[in-house]
Amino acid sequence: MDGVRPSSLSTRWRGPCGLKRSAEVVTFGVVISAAFLIFLSMGGLKSRKRLDLDHSSFCQFPAIYNFGDSNSDTGAVSATFGRLSLPNGQTFFGKPAGRYCDGRLIIDFVAEKLGLPYLSAYLDSIGANFRHGANFAASGSSIQPADSAILKGHVNPLSLNIQLLQFEQFKERTAELYTEAKNSYHKSGLPRPEDFSKALYTMDTGQNDLHAGITSMRVEEVQKHIPNIINEFSLNVKNLHQLGARTFWIHNTGPIGCLPFFVVNYPPKAGNSDQNGCVKSYNDLAQEFNRQLKDKISQLRTQLSDVFITYVDIYSVKYALISEAKKYGFSGPLGYCCGHYGDYRARCGRKSLVNGTELYGTSCEKPAEYLSWDGIHYSEAANKLVADQILDGSFSDPSIAISEACHRPL
Repeated sequence: MDGVRPSSLSTRWRGPCGLKRSAEVVTFGVVISAAFLIFLSMGGLKSRKRLDLDHSSFCQFPAIYNFGDSNSDTGAVSATFGRLSLPNGQTFFGKPAGRYCDGRLIIDFVAEKLGLPYLSAYLDSIGANFRHGANFAASGSSIQPADSAILKGHVNPLSLNIQLLQFEQFKERTAELYTEAKNSYHKSGLPRPEDFSKALYTMDTGQNDLHAGITSMRVEEVQKHIPNIINEFSLNVKNLHQLGARTFWIHNTGPIGCLPFFVVNYPPKAGNSDQNGCVKSYNDLAQEFNRQLKDKISQLRTQLSDVFITYVDIYSVKYALISEAKKYGFSGPLGYCCGHYGDYRARCGRKSLVNGTELYGTSCEKPAEYLSWDGIHYSEAANKLVADQILDGSFSDPSIAISEACHRPL
């Protein structure tokens, strides 16, 4: 639940419009050439050797089906609980675009890299086109069902298993409509039934499971829940496989202890901060989650011999950016652009009543100078840099580019 207030732990999920909602999630339009070249050359992000493949051509994915939280939600929660307002979307889209960001998310750069249009959210019926995929990610959602012990109903109920139920219905109904369509115009907004097995299935989730635990129990207790979270994730991957998915691109979770939201609202005690000011114990928790996730993916490769699963180390890329933020043109490691935390709270793009005074969560003048957009979600500038690093396979296991993810390394 990428954005739980301490005072909201006793409230149930009310959606983004509720003043006490439990999550407002987890989840630069222009990057100057010089900064990017520095980024590539610095020791913080060292390129890793890519593997040779048993096939030389690109995969030509016809579609992307995405599952996750606000890190990749392109409009589900905005369509369901009330449209996100400006300044969200201002940098790239020039209007609200259903994303908790000033512009594009990593999933948008994935689509660009593969030559596909931006994904329409499954729950957004206005202007949606599903020929090249659909996005089932929902801000504030989790891997575990919302009523699980660690979550206690304080997250968006559209958990990963619900997203899979939506996908299953989507696949069945679009196949029926495609068959019944009387001309090419009616088919043009629907996925071709044969494309489901050829599509890329992307997943970026888990941050809210950790977030919910961190804000309601001791870190040691949260760690005990990680095996159950990972097992639930594994079950959902297997279910997707049964529904025809064959190629997966799976992100691990980022350094949650470096989110400004946590640093301000849950400041580290003495000895529990790193050189960047991040909460060390929270980052250690994220790394343990990632270790178990990677191990489980290795098991899935053995159990599902006909699948291609790429594990993507988002954590390392984001932490390197945070550690050397100023070298890449950002104001610092823990600054954020929109809204306010601390002595009072004004959420990005929303009005808040503070001591009888109405305040508005405004944006800074230059979002591209901040790694974090709103204290919880990354800015488009940061998302662009992260995407540039991961899409060529430099931080993947196996080390193959996303455009070649359907091939098995030698």
